[in-house]
Amino acid sequence: MKYIYYPGCSLKGTGRAYEESMLPVFKALDVSWEELKEWNCCGATAYMSVNEAKAFALAARNLAIAEEQGSDDPDMPPTVVAPCAACYLVLSKAKHYMAENPDLDRTVRNALAAADLNYRGEVVVRHPLDVFLNDVGLDKIKAAVRNPLAGLKVAPYYGCQIVRPYAEFDDQDDPTSMDRILKALGAEVVEYPLKTRCCGGSLTGTMNEVGVRLNYILLREARRRGADVVATACPLCQFNLECYQDKMGSWFDDPIRMPVAYFSQLMGLAFGIPRNQLGFNHVFVPLELAKTR
Repeated sequence: MKYIYYPGCSLKGTGRAYEESMLPVFKALDVSWEELKEWNCCGATAYMSVNEAKAFALAARNLAIAEEQGSDDPDMPPTVVAPCAACYLVLSKAKHYMAENPDLDRTVRNALAAADLNYRGEVVVRHPLDVFLNDVGLDKIKAAVRNPLAGLKVAPYYGCQIVRPYAEFDDQDDPTSMDRILKALGAEVVEYPLKTRCCGGSLTGTMNEVGVRLNYILLREARRRGADVVATACPLCQFNLECYQDKMGSWFDDPIRMPVAYFSQLMGLAFGIPRNQLGFNHVFVPLELAKTR
């Protein structure tokens, strides 16, 4: 089965390390993919600050193009894989809202028709965690491991968007898909009760004191639990948790030095993929500092 890969804006920009690690991992696990043609922003920013209907029209344009692009398996619907937590949520939300709200559905379809597009509601939206766990399977992941992450203590951080509000492939309150994959890599997964607590999103840039404090709480707890690294599946979460550590240390008189990696980067390390092919050149807190902080 060939998946339609939707990178979204982040994976081509500030979240480049996510894409640079995800694609080699796809290859290592024989996951066949092709990028969504002529994709556009999922509409996440427009949803919050401009207009909800326009945001859903942006999301639906991607879904309609995916349906045109089709599936290589006549028995399977086109399947979009969206690594970014926000993209995954917004694309999923557009599908749900259009199915449940006739007025919104009509508005969005009219907008698509103006661009000569038609949305049939057949496309499936999935996250890589779902694909890796439920399609590829833990046995194949374990078989691909060349350098087990033995001794590495990882705090799995899902953020607030992947399993909320829909929880289509994992538990809404206590997701375990990333935990199970990390354990298959040989890592030690620490108990991390804040795994779905919000990082504050854009608050780090709009209400700085609130956003930085939320991220400090997350990292402080990961450190208290003995984690060497926080693993995430969201570009905005990764940016917030990593890039504001100097400010956290200054504000709270508590130096924080915690690596924050995409789960796909850790998968790549375990599979023996060279670091320079996994986006580690983009990080500010090298993973090697974890055990000597």
